[in-house]
Amino acid sequence: MKQGKSMDTHTTTHASSSPDRLIYMANQIGDFFKSQGHDHAVAGIAEHIKKFWDPRMRKKIFEHIDNGGAGLKPNVLEAITSLKK
Repeated sequence: MKQGKSMDTHTTTHASSSPDRLIYMANQIGDFFKSQGHDHAVAGIAEHIKKFWDPRMRKKIFEHIDNGGAGLKPNVLEAITSLKK
């Protein structure tokens, strides 16, 4: 029954940088900041991603935005777009 445990751990670690996982994580950050109003929320989201996301994660979410940014909440999309500039 525990045969797949090692495989699951590897998959989970690798999946943390998949586009779906990054979208989920970014939207969770957006939900945290949403009560602060639009301008503060966008700035807070951008700052959090800039400080705490690995450059490879940021690169993947930027690529996702280049492909339309599906699934990202508006404040999150705005924040990440501002980081790309």
